[in-house]
Amino acid sequence: MKNHVRFAILIAITLVAIAITALLARIPQDPAYHNFADRRAFLGVANFMDVASNVPFLFVGLWGLLVVLNCRTLFLASSERWPYLIFFLGVALTSGGSSYYHFHPDNARLVWDRLPMTLGFMGIVAAILTERVSRKAGIASLPVVVSAGIASVAYWYATETSGHGDMRPYGLVQFGSLLIVLAILLLFRSRYTQQKWFVIALGAYVIAKLLETFDRPVYAALRVVSGHTLKHIVAAAAACCIVQMLRQRIMASPAGVSSEFVGMMAVGCQRRSSAAVVREGN
Repeated sequence: MKNHVRFAILIAITLVAIAITALLARIPQDPAYHNFADRRAFLGVANFMDVASNVPFLFVGLWGLLVVLNCRTLFLASSERWPYLIFFLGVALTSGGSSYYHFHPDNARLVWDRLPMTLGFMGIVAAILTERVSRKAGIASLPVVVSAGIASVAYWYATETSGHGDMRPYGLVQFGSLLIVLAILLLFRSRYTQQKWFVIALGAYVIAKLLETFDRPVYAALRVVSGHTLKHIVAAAAACCIVQMLRQRIMASPAGVSSEFVGMMAVGCQRRSSAAVVREGN
């Protein structure tokens, strides 16, 4: 399939998703959403399991940031690091935002749960767009999509507090980003290997959403842990897959970049590291 056809299909999918969202009736936040299955307290912390299960987000987010900033992690251009930095920053901040929300769930606190998640959604969209479709377009889209993600949460909360809540833009950011990522994975090849980790991450995220949906049935069946608690753990595992992809990848053979160039990048990285050691020694 020729590139211009792929571009047309991707644009069509995006426009159809936007059109369908616009045609839907207004979607207010369901007040019952805040009534999670496991409300047990421990050590004075209300809803302890839903709060504590956010800790993996912090560790995975910080690990991801370190991997992205490591000069040995393969990027053809330094600008390609930016979408991943936004993604892992969102993952790390989700730990605090989601913990804050689950300690006393309500709409006001839900804002701080959703804001960092939009950084994660939009960061990964820009990352995969950069690596598979167009580096320039991907990097240029990063501030646009991040702003759109933040605006979707702001719009939801503004409409919610005025009595006519509307979650449609936020739903488009969350589920539309998943649709776009899937479309890009199917339509465009990456310049890098280890793309299986993207597929595994997508699968894990779908499982996480199912666990969230079946929060009460899971808790009723297991009695030890709820679906929402497991959702946090599986979602953090999905982000961990992205870290593994970055750590293990090399150039894909048809990428049009010579092995000599990759070798030069590695040598340059080693020289910069050595220079830093010398400066510290002086």
